[in-house]
This record gives sequence, C-alpha cells and structure tokens, in this order.
Amino acid sequence: MKKLIANPLVIGGFAIIAAILLLALFAPFIAPYNPDAIDVKSILFAPSSVHWMGTDSLGRDVFSRMLYGARISLLVGFVAVGISTLIGIIFGALAGFYKGTIDTIIMRLVDIMLSIPSFFLILAVIAFLSPSIWNIMIVIGLTSWMSVTRLVRAEFLSLRNREFILAAQTLGASDMRLIFKHLLPNSLTPIIVSSILGIASAVLLESGLSFLGLGVQAPQASWGNILTDGKDNIQFAWWLSVFPGLAILLTVLGYNLLGDGLRDVYNPRSNQH
Repeated sequence: MKKLIANPLVIGGFAIIAAILLLALFAPFIAPYNPDAIDVKSILFAPSSVHWMGTDSLGRDVFSRMLYGARISLLVGFVAVGISTLIGIIFGALAGFYKGTIDTIIMRLVDIMLSIPSFFLILAVIAFLSPSIWNIMIVIGLTSWMSVTRLVRAEFLSLRNREFILAAQTLGASDMRLIFKHLLPNSLTPIIVSSILGIASAVLLESGLSFLGLGVQAPQASWGNILTDGKDNIQFAWWLSVFPGLAILLTVLGYNLLGDGLRDVYNPRSNQH
C-alpha cells in the first residue's frame, strides 16, 4: 500500500477513474435534464449557464447525455474485459499447465486470432448481429482474449517447476488444486494490470463502433454517438466534438496511468530505482 500511495501514476489514474465512476453512478441525481428529452427550441445552443455543455441537433442537453454516456462506456469496458479475461485465464491455464498438444492447439488458435485485425473482425461480426450494447460487450470480449491467454500461459510456465508446485505435487495435489490454489493466485497481479489496460481499449472500441453507427443506438446516449452528431455539425457546434472527445481521452488516460503504475509497483526490476 505504501508503494501504491507513493506512485504518482497510480494516484493520478485512480483519481480520474474514481471521478468518472462517481459521475456515472450518480448521473440520475446530477443530470439537470432528461438525456433523451427533445427540445426543438434549444437546437445547437452553445455552452451556457443553462446548458453547461450546450445542446445537440435535437435540442438535448449534452451534459446530461455525457453523464449517461459514461455509464454505457464504463459498463461496456467492465463486462467486455470480464469476458475476455475469463476466457484468457481458462485457455492460458490449460496451455501453460498441460503443455504438449493442448498448448500447441491453443497457441495456434491465438496466432490465428491475432493475425486478423481486431477492429475489422468486430465489424464483421457486428454486421451479422443487430447493433446493441449487449452484442457489443460480448463481441469485444470474444475477440480480445488472446493477450490474456499468452500472459497467463507465460506465468504458468514460469511457475510450473517452482519448488512449492513440486512440493504440492509430491503431496498428491490434484491438477485443479494446483491451478486454482497455487498457480492462479500467484499470477493475478499481471492479469489485473492487463485487465485494467484492457478496459481502456474496450472503451475506445465501443466509442469507435458507436461513432460508426454500429454500437449503441440512439436515443440511448453514448460518447461515440454524441461524437457522430458533432461530426455532422462540426463547423458550428464545436462542443459536440470537444466534450465527448475529452471524456474518452481522460477515461483511457486514467486506466492507462493506473495500469502502468500498478505494473511499476509490482515489477521487482522497476523497484530497484
């Protein structure tokens, strides 16, 4: 804890993420307007004391939509990374523990998945499904497990022949006990760091898909579809591009700072200086 508190990256990243999470959690109490309420008398109003971040092309309050959009972006990040991490842990554990044929099959599957650009793979899958937040979360999760698999496999291979594992085997520990009691707990730190960095990537992917019209659909608010409205009115409504762009930037920056800080703290070589 002392090392975490003393690391400026961890503190900075945690502060940004905590602020965004609190805003998203209390959005119904903070938002001054209904995010889906259309007001034809307030179309494309610039930021003011009435509408802090202006209004969009349908007269909806951008600040309110930004708060509710934070909920969507963070939910997609958490659920998608949860799915990819779970799949990655299962495949990585099997490959690293059993090695041999199982390892070869899993790693060749990883190589095949990595050879396909992930964004275009997601676009191809979404094209066959109806765009929705649940489909987005599942698809992102099912197409981003490869890095976790390789990480878990490498950790298991490095721990497989350690003395405490050999001692547990000598005492008759089952494969499941070795994996879940000894190997996996000792591999959690890099998995957590990878998952935190993965949330940033998932937020970017969701925003990109929503910007293209393949993600969260209107009238549901998302930072990506607010940016789409900004693109259509960029010449005279700068706030529709600036505010969601800054929100995405800060969110991704916060997770990257936290992930890098945790990696520095828990990496023994980085602690030498």
